[in-house]
Amino acid sequence: MSLKEKLDPVKIPQHIAIIMDGNGRWAKGKGMFRMFGHQTGVSTVRTITEACAEIGVKYLTLYAFSTENWNRPALEVRALMELLVDTMRKELPTLMKNNIRLSFIGNHQDLPEKCQKQLLLTMEETKNNTRMDLVLALSYSAKWDMVQAIQKIAADAAAGTLAPLAINDKVIDKYLSTHWMPHPELLIRTSGEQRISNFLLWEIAYSELYFTEKLWPDFTKEDLFQAIFDYQNRERRFGKISEQLSN
Repeated sequence: MSLKEKLDPVKIPQHIAIIMDGNGRWAKGKGMFRMFGHQTGVSTVRTITEACAEIGVKYLTLYAFSTENWNRPALEVRALMELLVDTMRKELPTLMKNNIRLSFIGNHQDLPEKCQKQLLLTMEETKNNTRMDLVLALSYSAKWDMVQAIQKIAADAAAGTLAPLAINDKVIDKYLSTHWMPHPELLIRTSGEQRISNFLLWEIAYSELYFTEKLWPDFTKEDLFQAIFDYQNRERRFGKISEQLSN
């Protein structure tokens, strides 16, 4: 029996978030430039996106470019932005074929104009697709998102449209850029690194974390199914004890 066949269709996570790590190290290990790893990683994005849609995942959020990534060498950043534009253009037919909507979280104003235009164009073209949301986190960090949410909350409180004592976790949820989708049940990070790297810090409070040694270009459908199988065999208690869940 394959791993896919072992998955419980009732327990497929509605939202999976992935930190796609290891492109540069993968390329370096092969004696190639880092960009070769990023280019190869695009194929993995396509494979994993199609696999998620195939098994019924409704939201797949990929950490594509963090606010901290702007500190990388200018040549690499420029090449990454060009790769992003080229990929969105080339992958549009695949998104349409698979009925997948492209969505976005992050500070779009930091992106180059060409990238902004292609992102908006692809989102517009796919907006009526309903099978799954592919969410790109671009120029995104959890701290950035929390800061902009706090600024909006403070402005509304000052304007008298939000009472300070009415602020709770549900209100904060509504001000985050992720307010329109459920929190991820499963967070996957490739490459063996075991940290969150400023990604969805608020939203993953009760997510299951799965770390794999596989570098992103080597991450396969079977690796995805293994992560989900592992997730399905965990007990998610949300602060309760096992006896409460069984009762």
